[in-house]
Amino acid sequence: MSMIEFDEYKTKLTNNRPKLDALADSLNLGACREEHERLQAQIESPGFWDNQEVSQKVMKRSRQLEAKMERYAHMVSQWDDLMTICEMAIEENDESMLDELKTGYEELETKMEEARLETLLTGEYDGNNALVSFQAGAGGTEAQDWCQMLYRMYTRWAERHGYTYKILDYLDGDEAGLKSASIMIEGANAYGFLKSESGVHRLVRISPFDAAGRRHTSFSAVEVIPEITDDVEVEIRPEDIEMQVYRSSGAGGQHINKTSSAVRLIHKPTGIVVSCQTQRDQFQNKETCMRMLRSKLMEIKEREHFEKISDIKGVQQKIEWGSQIRSYVFMPYTLAKDTRTGYEMTNINAVMDGDLDGFINAYLTCAATGQWATK
Repeated sequence: MSMIEFDEYKTKLTNNRPKLDALADSLNLGACREEHERLQAQIESPGFWDNQEVSQKVMKRSRQLEAKMERYAHMVSQWDDLMTICEMAIEENDESMLDELKTGYEELETKMEEARLETLLTGEYDGNNALVSFQAGAGGTEAQDWCQMLYRMYTRWAERHGYTYKILDYLDGDEAGLKSASIMIEGANAYGFLKSESGVHRLVRISPFDAAGRRHTSFSAVEVIPEITDDVEVEIRPEDIEMQVYRSSGAGGQHINKTSSAVRLIHKPTGIVVSCQTQRDQFQNKETCMRMLRSKLMEIKEREHFEKISDIKGVQQKIEWGSQIRSYVFMPYTLAKDTRTGYEMTNINAVMDGDLDGFINAYLTCAATGQWATK
């Protein structure tokens, strides 16, 4: 039986080869190689390090291109190795490497799917870091607990994918959970993958805070925007900003810097409020707030097709609490279902532990094809 399996894997690999070759075109590897060569010539030129800001950006871009080319080269190498295992095993009637072949083939398929998804990230800011904000809906402790569950879900997703995250703002709930929080998830394509998660998330469960054991429905909003880098010009007039300084509130533990250095910025024309309380001093918190505000304004401007930042008047009220995008049911059955794509998972514990790739993949595929689930 095992030798038949080697034949089957050889056929699978043969069928996969055209897909692997097509990925090179989809990933624009030829253009990547040319750009990388140009950047390398720039790096090796005299006086390259004279302007630190420019040189760091060039180095960062060069590393990104290098990593992309290396990932593809590794897939090709892995395909070659797996095909060699198949051919040697069949020729020598040796079954000892079947487990290695199975594991290697699964890894290759996963990497190819990840690379395919990367080709769907065509937005201008898809490669950027992601600013993720959480806001508990009405409903007191129940909604605040749900908000903290979502916070954990996304930080677990980040950890699973090798991303790092920084807490920018964290306001504890009255009895449990959290009222609001903001984090920065850092890494290549963080925004591209997480942009699907913006919207209202709905929970149905037997509430642990209800002595009568009744079923409750709770809502929390998640907002995901790209971190806008300093080289993108965003005009924010000083007179449009109100700055408030306050002492960090809530139990907070390690999240909170308990001095009067927390900063809240209010953009008066739109009513957008951003806060940061986790940096070491007031100046750092204000700098972080300004980055968050710039990113929010730019994202709204582009999404709503405004000519200028000054055209935005209170529009964020309409998009912060958009329509519900996903439901998570714990009782009487278990199901997480996305209303936009129709994708669903019955293993609710895995979802809450950060297994969101199916939802993200479905969203990116629907966005690329324009084929959304009917409401």
